[in-house]
Amino acid sequence: MPHPERLGKYPITAVLGEGAMGVVYKAFDPHIKRPVAIKTIRRQLIEDSELGQSAVARFCNEAQAAGRLLHPGIVTVYEYGEDQEQAYIAMEYVEGHSLAKYLARKVRFPEADILSIMSQLLLALDHAHEQGVWHRDIKPANLIITRQGRVKIADFGIARVDAVGLTQVNSVVGTPGYMSPEQYTGQPVDHRVDIWAAGVVLYQLLTGQLPFNGSAQSLMYKIVHEEPVWPSEHAGLAWARRYDAILAQALSKRPDGRYASALAFREALLSQTSEPVQPVVSEETVIMDLGRHEGRSAGTPSQGGSGAGAVTTAPPSGWDADTLSRLEASLARFVGPVAKVLVRRAARDCADIDTLAARLAGHLQTDQERAAFLQQTGSRPKAPGPASTGSGMTATLVMDTTRLDAAVVDQAQRILAAHIGPIAKIIARQAAAQAATRSAFFELVCARIDNEDERARVLAELRAIP
Repeated sequence: MPHPERLGKYPITAVLGEGAMGVVYKAFDPHIKRPVAIKTIRRQLIEDSELGQSAVARFCNEAQAAGRLLHPGIVTVYEYGEDQEQAYIAMEYVEGHSLAKYLARKVRFPEADILSIMSQLLLALDHAHEQGVWHRDIKPANLIITRQGRVKIADFGIARVDAVGLTQVNSVVGTPGYMSPEQYTGQPVDHRVDIWAAGVVLYQLLTGQLPFNGSAQSLMYKIVHEEPVWPSEHAGLAWARRYDAILAQALSKRPDGRYASALAFREALLSQTSEPVQPVVSEETVIMDLGRHEGRSAGTPSQGGSGAGAVTTAPPSGWDADTLSRLEASLARFVGPVAKVLVRRAARDCADIDTLAARLAGHLQTDQERAAFLQQTGSRPKAPGPASTGSGMTATLVMDTTRLDAAVVDQAQRILAAHIGPIAKIIARQAAAQAATRSAFFELVCARIDNEDERARVLAELRAIP
């Protein structure tokens, strides 16, 4: 079936995903001037198979459940509509990655990020529960970490709405491994199924694995009858002992043994730290996933520390760790803790200190900042010509200081679109807002491409722009 040019008042700008039941589009709200995501379902499914009717029920349920919620931690539903071919939901367009993607790439979050993720999740769940909505399918795939570090709950397709007259989806539903004992056994459920699932997410964040594993049949038995191996019993996680009791309550087999509310769960977590819990996930974590994956591994915090799996980004091959540390310290004065990620990533593509310093200077906002940074590192820009002799951080370098103009941004957007699709327009616009020179703009644009070979090809094409 051909894709429509518009749905309701929304012009379609891109296809985000497509399946047997429907399509998810990116569109534009012409009145409020904002991008939206539009989830569709084909109308003929209403009369077709039982599976199709179940999908329709979930679709309508999502519109009703999420549509009554308004919270920064929940993907907002704007509108439900129908035309001759399909029904659709217009919702908030969120840029980011699911928590499942982070976990699949073996990311081990620092403790500060674990607490931030859980705090944001539990605040959003508390709002949903206050409105009589139980999600019933909380899992990493339904938790989005935005590019601003905020956590948003998505997919209310099997939510239970505790109100007369609204669509109910009452069958035994959920995702194996995240379903509570009462969901498996068909017992009455309430908002505490979400408390259980949030406990499973916390367990994964701490250990990198599910509390219960096995075949469908053995998994059900374990969840209903057995206790998990608590985090502190895992190798290298003795520091996580303070979370064992919290998880034991969140994962209580009996609902009345769990935290009575999401807020109570959150308060128990916050009581384990003397530091303020950050309202967003660290920029270092967000950037790590937007560029190439920088490995993290679980580690034991330093004596008296509270870290959980600190970043273990080794110096790129051929680089001296002390040299990179000095660059990180200099850059951090301008960009904060994300400096470590920027330096280690850029060092992989640079053969000498001056090229690296010039590359890093491109991340700074003003000429004054760039000059100050280069002065601190001992590098100085120079017009093209033979490089001076010498070594260390006093060698000269060639740095492109050509100002960025709209024509270059447009050409870069077209080049980028051929590699990553319609999102190129957004990436180019964001990079242009941050960069003052062509070289800085090109570096920022290419930082959003995961594959190293493809990134090199795109960078070469961009540098060829006249």
